[in-house]
Amino acid sequence: MPQKLQFTRFQRSVGQAGERLEFWAVNPWRRSSLFVIVLLITFLLGSSVGTISGALDLMDPIGALLTVVIWEVMVRLRRQWPAPKRAVLARQLLDMARIGLLYGLLLEGFKLL
Repeated sequence: MPQKLQFTRFQRSVGQAGERLEFWAVNPWRRSSLFVIVLLITFLLGSSVGTISGALDLMDPIGALLTVVIWEVMVRLRRQWPAPKRAVLARQLLDMARIGLLYGLLLEGFKLL
C-alpha cells in the first residue's frame, strides 16, 4: 500500500500563488502593469501564430484549428466563472489574454491581405 506523500513547503507555495498574486495586484498600478504584460504577451502569441501559419503554407488548417481550440477553451473558462461582486484578477487576466490574442490575429490577417 503506497504511503501518502508529504505536503511540502513548495506545494504550499505553489498553491498560494494565486492568492499572493491577487494580494500583490491590489495596487492599481501593479494591476494595470499585469494587464499590459498579459495583453502584450498574448498579442505576440497571436501575431506569431499568424506569421508562422502564413509562412508555412501547409500549416494553415492546423494553425486555424489550434487557434479555434484555444479560443473555445478561453470562452468556456470565462463562462464557468460566476459573476462576483468584485472583480477577480484571474477573470480580468483571461479577458486581457483574449483581447490580445484577437488583436494579434486580426493585425496579422490585415498584413497578409
